[in-house]
Amino acid sequence: MESMQAMDPAELAAVMAAVDEFNTALVESGAFRFAGGLHPPSTAKTVDASGAEPRVLDEPFVEAPLYVGGFWVIEATNEATAVEWATRASRALQTPIEVRALQGESEA
Repeated sequence: MESMQAMDPAELAAVMAAVDEFNTALVESGAFRFAGGLHPPSTAKTVDASGAEPRVLDEPFVEAPLYVGGFWVIEATNEATAVEWATRASRALQTPIEVRALQGESEA
């Protein structure tokens, strides 16, 4: 997905309406835990304290053509359910969605 700031205003409004509908369904289902949007990678700082002196770089950790623009943390009984929600999110945003389990949680 291109930066939301670069989207056509009508297209952005349609995406935001679809995401709002998705969020409502997620909350009403009881699966919603929390979510957040992220600023573009161009605003990132990378902190590296693995050496003798910490370094703070005004750049993303990894340069990539695609990036994570936000996230949802949901409660899913299994991986298939998580993939179903991700499919709905992908349709709303018109972009790929990655699914990962939290460490320490049961393997769903």
